Amino acid sequence: MRGTARRALAAALTGVIAIATLSGCGGTSAPERFSIAGGGVTGVYYSFGDQLAEVLSSRLGSEVTVDETNGSVDNLLRVAEGRALFGFAQSDAAADAVAGVGAFSEPLDVQAVARLYDEYVHVVVRSDSDIRQIADLAGRAVSLGAPSSGVNIVATRVLDAEGLAPTDVDDEALGLTESIAAFRDGEIEGFFWVGGVPTPGLAELFTDAPARLLPIGSETVDRVNGAHGGAYRLAEFPIGAYGRTQATATMTVPNYLMVAESAPDDLVRAVIAVLFESRSAIAAEVPAAALLDRRQAIFTDPVDLHPGAVAYYSESRR
Repeated sequence: MRGTARRALAAALTGVIAIATLSGCGGTSAPERFSIAGGGVTGVYYSFGDQLAEVLSSRLGSEVTVDETNGSVDNLLRVAEGRALFGFAQSDAAADAVAGVGAFSEPLDVQAVARLYDEYVHVVVRSDSDIRQIADLAGRAVSLGAPSSGVNIVATRVLDAEGLAPTDVDDEALGLTESIAAFRDGEIEGFFWVGGVPTPGLAELFTDAPARLLPIGSETVDRVNGAHGGAYRLAEFPIGAYGRTQATATMTVPNYLMVAESAPDDLVRAVIAVLFESRSAIAAEVPAAALLDRRQAIFTDPVDLHPGAVAYYSESRR
């Protein structure tokens, strides 16, 4: 981040620190209010952010809210510009952000707080559709995810690995909530989504609509990794997820909780402490949170951990 964006962030952080009050969490100086950049309201980011905001409000004495956003790219920009203090982002989007490539015209001054869990790439089509593989999406009305979303990044990379360009499909460019509505109404034949399992909106869709998941095979995952640095891995949707009785191969990508480099160390440390201490309570509402593991949370390369996060993880080992 350079120039105007840097000045905007400095002003925003000066503002929140100026209204800081001593919280009930070990005397940490916390802003009176701040937000977490989430995602679409039917996705895991928003649900996770909502639960985290609730416990942070209670523990830090701050008014913490979650913002509805377009997803990873949008979240990273909001954090870098000071419009949100924390935000969720896929690791591929975060890596692009710190390098200033892809959707980012210049590097953003953001760092990681924790690696949270792996997200699954969902490619949803109708049960009675003749679409059997990714290549069959050519010429079809589908959604590759909202603009400024991590979903769009992944969808584009998967299509490329299958020899397709985004222009080879009729992309409606919808977020998850809008994709589900358009799918129900027959306006699109399929859509991409990248999120934890189960994603709330999809769990409802698979319960009452004729839908199935397209497989993403090992060769496709290998091609995506070969072109984009190895952040992805082959996995299977768990048996039972979305009421399914058979395994379906797919691709996964980790996600991170992100923060601006200039965020106060003690605040970041306090937020991580609350995150881990409240993991079970959050997981009762958001099952993906149960996958949070302190031993794995530090692996955020090539995105640096914030110094406050480094301090927390170092102290937790003692």
